[in-house]
Amino acid sequence: MKGKPSWLVATFTLRSEARYQNRGKPKQDAAPDKIIWHLVPTVSIDQQQVEAQIKKDACFIIATNMLDEQELSHEQVMTLYKEQGGVERGFRFLKDPFFLASSIFVKKPQRVVALSFIMVLCLLVYRLAEHLLRSQLAQTEQTVPNQINKPTKRPTMRWIFQCFEGIDLLHIRIGSSFQTQILGLQPLHQQILRLLGPAYSHFYVFSA
Repeated sequence: MKGKPSWLVATFTLRSEARYQNRGKPKQDAAPDKIIWHLVPTVSIDQQQVEAQIKKDACFIIATNMLDEQELSHEQVMTLYKEQGGVERGFRFLKDPFFLASSIFVKKPQRVVALSFIMVLCLLVYRLAEHLLRSQLAQTEQTVPNQINKPTKRPTMRWIFQCFEGIDLLHIRIGSSFQTQILGLQPLHQQILRLLGPAYSHFYVFSA
C-alpha cells in the first residue's frame, strides 16, 4: 500500500469461514470450533488520477527570452531544449580517458581559459559534423553500419572517426614532382565523404 501509485485504488473486504472439528454437516445451532478470516482484495484504476498524472509528467518549465513566436515557435523551443542532450554527450566525451584531456597540464589561468575555449570549439565542430551527417543520411534515405554492423541513420561522430582510422597518405616523389595516393580508403569512407561533400562549405564558414 505504501508503494502503490495514486491512480491505483486498492481496497479489501473480510470473509469469515467457520471450521468444525467433527466431520459431516454440523447442526444448525452448533458453534464452530474456530473461525478463519480471509482477506479479499480489490484493485481498480482511477482514470481521473491517471489523466492528472499524465498531465503532471508531461509538463515542465522552459524559460526563454525569445518571446516572438514568429521567430521561435513553442515547438522549436521544445526541440532545441531536447537537443541539449547532444551537447551533454559531448562534454562526456571530453572527460573520456581516450580524449587524453587529463594528460594536459597548464599552470597559468589564461592558458586554462584558452584550453577550455579550444575544447568547446572542438565540441562545436564535432556536433556540427554529426548533425550534418545525420541530416544527409535522412534526406538521402541512406544508412551506415554501426558498431555491431547494423544499419543506422544516426551514427555518432566518434564512431565515424574510428571508421577512418588506418587511412594513410602515400607521397611519392618522382624527380621534381610529387604524387599522393590514399591508402586504405573503403566504400564506407567514400560514402561518408560524398554525404559530407555538400556540407564542406559550412565547415569552412564555421572555421572562418
